[in-house]
Amino acid sequence: MDEALIGRGLPASEAALAIARAKGEAVSAQFPEDVVLAADTIVALEETILGKAADAAEARGILSRLSGTFHQVITGVVVINGRSGARLGQQVVSTVEMKPLTSEEIEAYIASHQWRGKAGAYGIQDSDPFVRRMSGCLTNIVGLPMTTTRKLLGEAGIEPGG
Repeated sequence: MDEALIGRGLPASEAALAIARAKGEAVSAQFPEDVVLAADTIVALEETILGKAADAAEARGILSRLSGTFHQVITGVVVINGRSGARLGQQVVSTVEMKPLTSEEIEAYIASHQWRGKAGAYGIQDSDPFVRRMSGCLTNIVGLPMTTTRKLLGEAGIEPGG
């Protein structure tokens, strides 16, 4: 499934939930009696979606664009309960302020390979995430907003343990 194709043409405010729904429906079609939890996280600078970098050069460009900005981290979460028919989804938006980055900081982060597989080419949980401050849900910025996930699971009739 090409996440970029699913989200193409949608405003950033809708793309994460649309991608999560597509992922969830694809898995649910294969396992129609099961519970499916799907999520997708994007980083948006204004309405520009900054996805996962394909290579170091793209990661460098994304980090340069994010340097010194406020940007949004948007996660769409979908729960499908095949037995009850519940199909629920919600998105969570958090705002992150990234400090201005020097070229040396960007190059050190690129060399660490921590940018791989991460929307916006960084992870707030990494050793130096460049984040000055954030508002909203920390677990959303990491990639799965736990409070929202627990709520959706409960609404779908699934009570998570512990």
